[in-house]
Amino acid sequence: MSDGIDRGKVAELLARENAAYLERRPRAVALWERGRASMPNGVPMSWLRNSFEPIPMFVDEGEGSHFRDVDGHDYLDTNIADMSMFTGYAHPVVVEAVSRRMARGSQFMAAGEDAIEVAEELARRYALPQWQFTLSATHANTQALRVARTATGRQAVAFFDGHYHGHLDESLVSLVDGAVVPDESGLPDDVTGRTVIIPFNDPAALEQALRSRQVAAVVTEPAMTNNVGLVLPVEGYHDALRRITRETGTLLVIDETHTQVVGPGGLTRMWSLQPDIVTIGKSIAGGVPLGAYGMTAEVADVLQRPTGRDDPKPLVATGGTLFGNPLSMAAARATMSEVLTPEAYAHTQTLGARLADGLDAAVAARGLPWTVHRFWPRSGFSFTPQMPTDAAAAVRDLDVPLRRLMRVHLANRGVWEAIVGAGPTCSVAATADDVDRYLDVTTDLLDALTA
Repeated sequence: MSDGIDRGKVAELLARENAAYLERRPRAVALWERGRASMPNGVPMSWLRNSFEPIPMFVDEGEGSHFRDVDGHDYLDTNIADMSMFTGYAHPVVVEAVSRRMARGSQFMAAGEDAIEVAEELARRYALPQWQFTLSATHANTQALRVARTATGRQAVAFFDGHYHGHLDESLVSLVDGAVVPDESGLPDDVTGRTVIIPFNDPAALEQALRSRQVAAVVTEPAMTNNVGLVLPVEGYHDALRRITRETGTLLVIDETHTQVVGPGGLTRMWSLQPDIVTIGKSIAGGVPLGAYGMTAEVADVLQRPTGRDDPKPLVATGGTLFGNPLSMAAARATMSEVLTPEAYAHTQTLGARLADGLDAAVAARGLPWTVHRFWPRSGFSFTPQMPTDAAAAVRDLDVPLRRLMRVHLANRGVWEAIVGAGPTCSVAATADDVDRYLDVTTDLLDALTA
């Protein structure tokens, strides 16, 4: 790359910071060693071994915009558990609602009033009338695809290159040299045959992919936010996406799991999008497990069974014992009514602008040809003069060693940004002082890299 950064210095600083991280966390090292005897990779979800180096994070407690690890180090959390803790940790409203519900019973495998309240609020926010609940956005996407296949009578599904929509089989494939290939092992042999991958921001490629009218649904984030950093839609792209899917009888599924942090109703509301299905999870219940999917009345009709058990309509493969449980519903009702309010979103947007302004100034002062993106409460760097418009460009410019150095440098100075390329996000609990702390620690690293 031609940004003036010495990659040898990056490697040197990364080795030094990793060594310092290990030296200051003996309790975490001991727990990790102990965990290996009972859990693959020593962690409860094996992916956590890959999420941060040199060792996984072991957390003790969190409050507001900070958490503390088992060695007593305090962190400002700008990854906010991959957006799931956008409300901040231990928000008193959520704690009280969950505690009250737990004392009255947390699970009955039956309906409750809170579920109606949450569905009605989601309908107001996303302008889709019918909702169902799961325990995660992965579950929501899985069931949305089953509904889409039933509604259309088609089998194939389409995603955009660089996507991430959870760990459902169809989503764990990528486009490599023009071929669809599995991302990981353990997937069915035929998964690549029933999944179509399309370049983002390319209406002609989308039209070509859907022309056969064999694709049940196109699943997309309104802006791509995860595996490849941030890729924004070009002007007119969403209009083309909606027009082409309608012309080909393909359902449009918009995944707001990460993008909901921009405001009530996410980008669907902000940009006046018109999906057939919306899927969501993460922060919707203040970090308590919950996923949901909303549908138009026409799509939801495949789930309706007016005469109950004896209705002749075939059952769609949806549901789960803990789906829609009272604990999740109580958390979601409290979160959306008292925490994720318009005022809270406005607060995070103000902080996000402060963050982006500070990063812009830091880059300009050091003559770095980097771009700083602005995504309401979120910001971060693209190591290029322009933002990427598709996954191929984003991956090419990701610079993983530099990203890893940034993460561990920040962690050693009390700022947590755990996922490569995700960029910092200001939570509802964050403050202007938190933003300034992030900027101070980041500019220290830029000084070390450009000295």
